[in-house]
Amino acid sequence: MRFLFAFLFIAAAPSFAEGPLSYVKTPTGYLMVLRQGENVLRKLEEFAAKENPPSASFTGMGFVSVKFGFYNFKNKKFEPREFKAVELASLNGSVAWQDGKPSIHAHGVVAGKDFKAYGGHILDMEVGTGSAEITILVHDKKLERKIDETIGANVLQLGK
Repeated sequence: MRFLFAFLFIAAAPSFAEGPLSYVKTPTGYLMVLRQGENVLRKLEEFAAKENPPSASFTGMGFVSVKFGFYNFKNKKFEPREFKAVELASLNGSVAWQDGKPSIHAHGVVAGKDFKAYGGHILDMEVGTGSAEITILVHDKKLERKIDETIGANVLQLGK
């Protein structure tokens, strides 16, 4: 019996060739762990495309390189600024849908070894040395994002 249990356990375990799991289901949604070199926004989009949640919120922390953008309402463009090899003190965002595709909206705060903090809208983020841990809370209502022509930016629609 012990041999049979051990065989079943080993046969059911993912192989090392597949690589580590990037997320697991939890009672309220999912827990995602990303590793060095992985793009956070791309992985969240891939997750949403595969799992198809109606909508979700997420929060996280880790060690990253990030490009923030400050939205200039006059020219309707982001003014970018990059930070390399920093602690991700806070990651917050939402998963919604736009034109049938996942739409990720994320903000964060990072700090360097000088303990100065910077934050803003995340345009791009890659996991640095170590990992990033993200908790995804799934909502029961499907939410869409649409462009608000007045401000020239995507806005989450709560319905009518």
